[in-house]
Amino acid sequence: MKFTKTLALVAMMSALALSGCSSDEEKDASLTDGSLNGGMNDASVSGLNDSSGMGGSGMGGGRYGNGKYGAKGANGLPPEFSDPNNPLSKRTIYFMLDSSQVQQDFVPVIAAHARYLLANPSQHVVLEGNGDERGSREYNIALGEQRSKTVAGMLKAQGVSESQLGIVSYGEEKPVAMGHDESSWELNRRVEIAY
Repeated sequence: MKFTKTLALVAMMSALALSGCSSDEEKDASLTDGSLNGGMNDASVSGLNDSSGMGGSGMGGGRYGNGKYGAKGANGLPPEFSDPNNPLSKRTIYFMLDSSQVQQDFVPVIAAHARYLLANPSQHVVLEGNGDERGSREYNIALGEQRSKTVAGMLKAQGVSESQLGIVSYGEEKPVAMGHDESSWELNRRVEIAY
C-alpha cells in the first residue's frame, strides 16, 4: 500500500513537471517569434551606420514602445529611434584603447536612452560589450563586460532600474570592422544597446 501511494505521488509529480515543461516550451516559442520581443540573434548586433537599430530583430515591439515616445515604427521601436537627428538613433557607445571609460561624445546618447527607459519602464535593453582583436580572449571578454557595466552604471545613475538592464560581453568575437588597423579597432571597441 505504501509503495502504491509513493508510485502515485511520483506519477503526479511527473505529470506536473511535464505540464510545466509544455507551457515553458510554449513561452520559449513565443520569444522566438517576436510576439514577446525576447531573444536575440546575430542580426541584433547593429552596424555603425544602421540607424534602424537592431537589424529587424523585433526587439522592443509588441507591448513596448507606446509610452510618451509615440507609436511604434517598422522595427518595433518608436520613430525617434530612426531619426538620425535624435540621439536615440545611436545605439553604439565607443571607448578608447584598453579603457572602459565612455568617450565624451556618447554621454548624451546614454542620457537619451536613460530618459527613454525611465519613460518606458517595461522596456529592457541588453548592453553588449565588445573589444578589438588585440589582447587575449579572456582579457577582451573581461574588458567588454566592464564596458557594459560602465554603461549600465551610467543608466542606473540616471534612475533606470537594474531590472531593465542585461549585460553580456562578446570580447573580440563580434567585430563590426574586419581590418587589422587602428581605424578598424576603434570601431570594435564599443557597447551596443540592444532593445
